[in-house]
Amino acid sequence: MKLTDAFPLAGAGALPTRLGLGGAGIAGLYEPTSEAQARDTLQAAWDAGVRYFDTAPFYGHGLSEHRLGAFLRGQPREEFVLSTKVGRLLYADGGIRPLDGGWAHPLPFRPVYDYSHEGVLRSFEDSLQRLGLDRIDILFVHDIGRRTHGEHHARHWHALTHGGGFRALEALRDEGLIRAFGLGVNEVEVVRDAMQETHLDCTLLAGRYTLLEQASLPLLDDCLRHGHRIVVGGPFNSGLLAGNGKFDYAAAPAHWLERADALRRVCAAHGVPLQAAALQFPLAHPACSVCLTGARSPRELNQNAAWFEQPLPPALWQALRDEGLVDAASPCPADTPAAVAAQASHQRHPA
Repeated sequence: MKLTDAFPLAGAGALPTRLGLGGAGIAGLYEPTSEAQARDTLQAAWDAGVRYFDTAPFYGHGLSEHRLGAFLRGQPREEFVLSTKVGRLLYADGGIRPLDGGWAHPLPFRPVYDYSHEGVLRSFEDSLQRLGLDRIDILFVHDIGRRTHGEHHARHWHALTHGGGFRALEALRDEGLIRAFGLGVNEVEVVRDAMQETHLDCTLLAGRYTLLEQASLPLLDDCLRHGHRIVVGGPFNSGLLAGNGKFDYAAAPAHWLERADALRRVCAAHGVPLQAAALQFPLAHPACSVCLTGARSPRELNQNAAWFEQPLPPALWQALRDEGLVDAASPCPADTPAAVAAQASHQRHPA
């Protein structure tokens, strides 16, 4: 698989790359990332051919948008696709401290949830100013859902559905101020709920369709039938599949650690880094358009790109199925038309 393969993303046209860069790492998630380090990482992504970038006001409390915008302003605007998010407004607050919200050195702003009509429009305008750009291609509604908000979900959902949040997004799309909108979440049911309320072009689904877990497969099949594309976020499940022991931004429970170890053993038996399999697996599903990875250094970015493009043996995917580690109904990279054709050609004309 080539990271520069174009693939359609409903409403946003064809994405110029199938590997994108998420903006949490350059904002100092969990550990510091300097201005120079962030700039060098973004330059490495551009040099590698990455042309899809995602960010959010929450990342570093505005820091990610500032850093990404400073870099992208120097690139030809028609050559990249940019997404950011709505759902939080940033208010000046001198009481912000290191590691607030998980950010090593966040900017002095307090994120406050606001999914209302006015909140969405203000968030959009604020993001344009932080980015220093005249348009944003895709807006995702960030972290809506019961899993995130618990007892407060009904209030936030009402603001989005009856308080005009979705109407604001529809108007921005209808007026051509954005090309597409959807949800940016790490839970499944709220995507189904939103699809009953408005026409979503796409969803950034983080951590719910990965080599580690495929419980969202029925949702992806529904999305495919409705022309609703998926941006795969968190392909390493917050880092567990990359070896850092985190799952959903916290210490991984024992059963997920055991499953990750089992995946690692099968991959190792086929001479494959687990990270390469994790990056390539989700995009075999035809509803999935692009895979987002995080990186905070050129070395990490280039390693991710190499894993993404590394040829993997078809036998690996069958072994994972045989071990019950991949849902039998989940498409694997060896099942794609291009892979099947390549395998048939190899069998006809072995080296």
